[in-house]
Amino acid sequence: MSEAAQTLDGWYVLHDLRTIDWQAWNAATSEEQKTALDELAKLRAEWTATEERKEGSYAFYSIVGQKADFILMHLRETLEELNEIENAFNRSSFARYTVKAYSYVSVVELSNYMGTPGVDPMQVPEIVARLKPILPKSKHICFYPMNKKRNLEDNWYMLPMEERKTLMRSHGMIGRGYAGKVKQIISGSVGFDDWEWGVTLFSDDALQFKKLVYEMRFDEVSARYGEFGSFFVGNLLTEEAFETLLPRSSGN
Repeated sequence: MSEAAQTLDGWYVLHDLRTIDWQAWNAATSEEQKTALDELAKLRAEWTATEERKEGSYAFYSIVGQKADFILMHLRETLEELNEIENAFNRSSFARYTVKAYSYVSVVELSNYMGTPGVDPMQVPEIVARLKPILPKSKHICFYPMNKKRNLEDNWYMLPMEERKTLMRSHGMIGRGYAGKVKQIISGSVGFDDWEWGVTLFSDDALQFKKLVYEMRFDEVSARYGEFGSFFVGNLLTEEAFETLLPRSSGN
């Protein structure tokens, strides 16, 4: 049996993707729309306050394409807190005008592939910050789930630990080349969801997503062992952008 990689685990993560029920929204009165938006604003204020206390974080982005209309990404200390956030949103008036499109549950993860022997990682501030990150408010987001292959000829989990470490160091060097251009958060989902990892990228230049993922395709870790799910890409939903996305009715 190959040696299993040990992980450091941080905040739990929920990617909540929704579509907007435009027929229901357009049929709502201006007062009903106002109530829905006010309740959403109250929830966002609570999420922001939690983030300011550094007890969690959240991101709110529109999604380009037919897969969804927007994504809410939440990070919290416990799985129970994520459940509370999801239920509070579902109970809101605003949720009545949305339809669940996709969701993903995971936990921020760092593996010992890149660890330094003899160093307690939890005493390194940079590592703790990576496990409990405050999500950037970059212009764009890209999220996708992925697996490592378990085929007979290409089975990641049958490789010796030292070989996996060597491969991951090479793979990690590509990501480091995009430092300052792309913020990357890896979350583990083995036992939590249908894929093994969730990858969330943030950048002010959406083309950097394409360049990073494309370059990594040529690395052996991805080229030989990587399997990828659907990609979701979108734009930051500021107050102004949200009003453009979901304008209020002028009628009664």
